[in-house]
Amino acid sequence: MPALSARARRTAAVLLPAGAAAAHIGPAATWLPGVRLPLFPGLSGTGPRRHIALTFDDGPDPVSTPRFLDTLDELGVRATFFVVGEHAVRHPELLRETVRRGHELGVHGWTHDRPWRPAFARDAAEVARTVRAVQDLTGRRPRWYRPPYGILTTSRWRAARRAGLRTVLWSAWGRDWTADATPASVRARIAADLRGGGTVLLHDSDHHSAPGCWRATLAALPAIVQDCRDAGLTVGPLHDHQPAGTGRRPPPHRPAP
Repeated sequence: MPALSARARRTAAVLLPAGAAAAHIGPAATWLPGVRLPLFPGLSGTGPRRHIALTFDDGPDPVSTPRFLDTLDELGVRATFFVVGEHAVRHPELLRETVRRGHELGVHGWTHDRPWRPAFARDAAEVARTVRAVQDLTGRRPRWYRPPYGILTTSRWRAARRAGLRTVLWSAWGRDWTADATPASVRARIAADLRGGGTVLLHDSDHHSAPGCWRATLAALPAIVQDCRDAGLTVGPLHDHQPAGTGRRPPPHRPAP
């Protein structure tokens, strides 16, 4: 085989990294609802048509998360909390209290960074580290993964698979992380995309968003749950939702003693 010319070697040096980067970030297109909802229903969290999965990201937070737990108790609703590992280990009692109250924990990464560069070894280590932390602190092994910012990359998808986690994004969100979010705006955003079988994304913390924005979410939560009930929909965690393609239905989730 003839040796590559200098020009060909330079071209390959440019194209190979570009190709690797494209392969790494390509799955992030699923962030777009027009791509995710029709083409990847399981990734969107599509489940039984009379059920809504209620999920929260970015906690735990000792100021805000307990207020969400209290409100959910008052509403008689259980949810899935996607926790950030570095916050979870700082607040182990809050993590255990979340499980004790009957809620489910998912993995939202060890930190809340943007994954623009391929880093499979790092992603695999950080996802596995969060799984271990949640399991060690609560005795429950998580089964769901949602990447920070909802940006799914090849390396993070592989890291979740390697850790035995199922990746789930959402079908409706409240845009509740912004400084101008209000209870009315959060409720309206959810209502606009609320469909039976959907997965709702909210945030129980402002660790990675506008300071205090969780207050709008908390105030909107009773109305969001009532909207679901008025539509004849039950509300619960992903464990009871079983998004499409997850395989057999898991056993019923029971609160920790």
